[in-house]
Amino acid sequence: MKTKIRPLGDRILVKRLDETKEQRSTGGIIIPDTAKEKPMEGQVAAVGPGRRTDDGKLQKVEVKVGQRILIGKYAGTEVKLDGDEYVIMREDDVLGVIES
Repeated sequence: MKTKIRPLGDRILVKRLDETKEQRSTGGIIIPDTAKEKPMEGQVAAVGPGRRTDDGKLQKVEVKVGQRILIGKYAGTEVKLDGDEYVIMREDDVLGVIES
């Protein structure tokens, strides 16, 4: 059974897009997974309804499910669902939307 998660407020669920190719240093040393930097690119998997403004109106989240976005290396909280790693973060932590 696949677990579903629905972020609350202005939070979004992001799956980091991982570069699976083997990385080597300029000297030919293979860099292990534990020493690699976290990818800064991700794909939006789920979006919350938005946040309430001071006057009580709902301000919807601008990003949509399926969009590719740029995120900070250490932004959000990492969670594991059904063996896949995701990041739950606020919309404010998104650096930009990648348009192709």
